Amino acid sequence: MSTSDHEVAIIGGGIVGCAVAYELARRGVPPILFEAEPGLGLGASGTNSGILHTGFDSYPGELETRLILRSHELRRETADTLRVPTLPCGAMLRPRDDRERATVREIAQRARANGVPVHARADGALEIPGEAVTDPVAFVHTLAGAAQGGGAELRLRAQVESLRRDHAGGWTLHAADGTQARARYVLNCAGLYADAVARLAGDEIVDIYPRKGEFLVFALASAYRPRQILLPVPSAMGKGVLVFPTLDGHVIAGPTAREREDKEDWSVEPDAVAQIIERAAPMHPPLRDASPVAAYVGLRPAGRGANYVITPSPASPSLIHVAAIRSTGLSASLGIAEYVTGLCAQAGLALGPPLELAPHAVTLTPVPPPSPAWWERAIGHHGA
Repeated sequence: MSTSDHEVAIIGGGIVGCAVAYELARRGVPPILFEAEPGLGLGASGTNSGILHTGFDSYPGELETRLILRSHELRRETADTLRVPTLPCGAMLRPRDDRERATVREIAQRARANGVPVHARADGALEIPGEAVTDPVAFVHTLAGAAQGGGAELRLRAQVESLRRDHAGGWTLHAADGTQARARYVLNCAGLYADAVARLAGDEIVDIYPRKGEFLVFALASAYRPRQILLPVPSAMGKGVLVFPTLDGHVIAGPTAREREDKEDWSVEPDAVAQIIERAAPMHPPLRDASPVAAYVGLRPAGRGANYVITPSPASPSLIHVAAIRSTGLSASLGIAEYVTGLCAQAGLALGPPLELAPHAVTLTPVPPPSPAWWERAIGHHGA
């Protein structure tokens, strides 16, 4: 079996893996990327809300916050250069009682500490003009296409089954599609399975479990669609269900947050519709009497007692784990890519100056059929 040689191998073709591939390609180091599924972004990256957060409500100083804020800065340039589809609709956080008004004031303070513009209204509501919505699958493919245009190699149906150090200090990878590759650096961006990939190298970094989030899709007449992202005031129970418009003219409400163990359970549970409508209708009353046209599930890669575990392997700084990127991976992806690339540079990877990569249609084998709406793709793949 022949073995190809690469400077960098990436495991995982979701938003984080493709963002890292894009960042490396624009720095003159096109990687080889291995994706276990038959398409890119078929896990959490293609089954989320598609909301691009500004980091307004994140806790100042945390790594997650820093990377969301940095990604928001980088996204302005990237969205223009690569023509990422985006709906800059802004968001609204509307309190219902004194407790929620106090929480909103605290969130406004965090936003200002993070440097995110917000507007506190006289009625206690908080407007966040920088929040936006994208097509998450298109975002993944846009980054992958630009990376491929810059020389990156993309391998589908290529689950990495073996990862071992070689005598030269690099890594040898064996994949399910028969590919064997050597790389000086390996980046583990495997989402729900980042813990399993880490174990291939003998590392126990964090235990990943699926946090199931269900979403409902509605077809409302134009007059009844929200013009902004409607955010619930968070509580001790979590951030809650939100309501938002999509680029294709639908309205989505969700997600739920269910702690689960089965990483292959993409089912919509029987009480999901009632749970979501009960929480969404007070924010957007037209949903109270509406019937969803579809439902889909996202499985967020949550870490037990950990979040945003981005760290070199204890065995070697040339293996970097990017794990437990729980629910803000889409929003933070460009910042994560820059951060991970910086860790590679610290480990000795030579990077060139950043180049401007042109938009490039991703080429995959086999060629996928014309894509439906991203949420329809999620349903079709996972059978929700």
